[in-house]
Amino acid sequence: MLRSNVKTYKYRVGKNQYIIINIQQLASASAQEGNVLASNALNVKIFKAEAKLGR
Repeated sequence: MLRSNVKTYKYRVGKNQYIIINIQQLASASAQEGNVLASNALNVKIFKAEAKLGR
């Protein structure tokens, strides 16, 4: 993996909230002999925030 760029955007439409995750990755691989695999595999975990008890 050479470079990774992650941007997140939050939008609200009525009562619904949407999150958009824009991920751009760059990977390269090379070898003098044999096979090479450049992988752009990605693991994303999204957690729901706990409710705030503000009173």
